[in-house]
Amino acid sequence: MDQETGTRPLAGLRVLDLTRVVSGPYCTRMLADCGAEVIKVEPPGGEHMRRKQPVRDGLSSYFGHLNVGKRSVEVDLYAPAGQRALRRLAATCDVVVENFRPGVTAALGLDYPTLAAIRPDLVYCSISGFGQDGPRARQPAYAPVIHATCGHDLAVMQYQRGQDRPPATGVYYADMLAGIYAFGAIQTALLARGRSGQGEYIDVSLLDAMVNLMVPEVQEAQFAMPYPRWMFRPVRAADGFVVATPVSARNFEQLTEVVDRPDWRQDPRFATPTGRERHWDALMAELEAWTSQRPAAECERLLATAGVPCARYRTVAEAMRDPHLVERGLFRRVDDDAGGFEVPALPFRFATVDVGVQGRVAELGADNGLLGSEGAAAAE
Repeated sequence: MDQETGTRPLAGLRVLDLTRVVSGPYCTRMLADCGAEVIKVEPPGGEHMRRKQPVRDGLSSYFGHLNVGKRSVEVDLYAPAGQRALRRLAATCDVVVENFRPGVTAALGLDYPTLAAIRPDLVYCSISGFGQDGPRARQPAYAPVIHATCGHDLAVMQYQRGQDRPPATGVYYADMLAGIYAFGAIQTALLARGRSGQGEYIDVSLLDAMVNLMVPEVQEAQFAMPYPRWMFRPVRAADGFVVATPVSARNFEQLTEVVDRPDWRQDPRFATPTGRERHWDALMAELEAWTSQRPAAECERLLATAGVPCARYRTVAEAMRDPHLVERGLFRRVDDDAGGFEVPALPFRFATVDVGVQGRVAELGADNGLLGSEGAAAAE
């Protein structure tokens, strides 16, 4: 496989990255992995994520995970000299990505109308919590706020059964989803620009992204279900938990063979797909009588070998060492001045070029020369 950066699919594309925290930086890291030159703009002293734990020798691997492969310029966005320098830099860019609250970039003179007047074919993407218009557009929002607003957390609470409050948020679904949607929308706009020569403005909302995630929930909110939707849930093993998903008729037959329960095929609760859906908890209770007598790894091996979709529950550290992911080369080593650490590559591959993680995590202001003398002075 060709590993040269110049052969990557977005090679030659220049991106001005005005983003911070998670959603925007994840989007622009995907662009960087695909070969774009991404110029990350940071305030004097650096984006606060540079101090986010885990920190080694003063450098954050969390920040590095989201920003590896980018260039870094340090500039005061609120200084007129810094704003002028960024407008000059934007004139050389194909794409601008920002995730400020609506109205901030206009106040800074870095909004789409201003920059499109300088570069008419510019693709400009704004990522925000609630979108650029609507009654809540200017409200502050991080992923946990969006998870609560969109109905996701109360749905999960209902699925858990017996919980007295919505779940804590640890995985930032809204941020990652919005970053992915922004990445895809930018590619679509660039494709259209290649045909028409016209730029585009893109409005990506974390709230819209999360609502799109919940397909059955949206439909069930409109139409009553004749019985509660069945939930995939863990079953106890001798030393942990496994999840099995014998959804199809063939999967169910394979399950009865592995656990030596052919009687389940005649059991009126389980004999039909609808019956299994209605009595899924009962089926899982029967399965748990079998899994609880065996180690989780053995349950996984026996069921998966028979064709029943199954997995034991792993920690993230265990998953990172999974021989399957190791063989696929998902995790790549990246470096900063504190040493090396691993980050996952993009979840897609090309047959002819590499889109894996590339480069180092840039030191703050390492590329201030791109701003010119006036812009570099604005960082001081």
